[in-house]
Amino acid sequence: MHFPLRVPSRERGATIVEFGLLAPLLVTVLFGLVEFGLAMYTKGLLANAAREGARFGVVLSTPRKSQADIEAKVREYLQKTGFTETGTVPVSFPNWPAGTSGQPLTVRVEYSYSFQILPRLVQDLVGPINLTAETVMLME
Repeated sequence: MHFPLRVPSRERGATIVEFGLLAPLLVTVLFGLVEFGLAMYTKGLLANAAREGARFGVVLSTPRKSQADIEAKVREYLQKTGFTETGTVPVSFPNWPAGTSGQPLTVRVEYSYSFQILPRLVQDLVGPINLTAETVMLME
């Protein structure tokens, strides 16, 4: 038996109208997923920068690395990974000066993430997002 796949003439434009209503929502969800991925990638880079700075600071050296040296190392890492505005990334050392073995060194990196894909729509609603990464290591 063969059933015809004809659409009744009164329902011909319904599919186009339904697609027209749902397409903006689907595109927004798709771009939102991409934006979320970019934000998580940025968060990962910040975590690696904090880890690099902490590792650089805890390695035994004479004299010990200064806060400025560690901050420069973090900024250097961020510049190599593509951050153009590393001047907005503060690095703090709550337990500085650290000098003896076994003391913890904390490197905290903060960055104000601006949306890339949907900047106007999302930033008007929520504004920029503050991303933070922190690494604690013991001095050698």
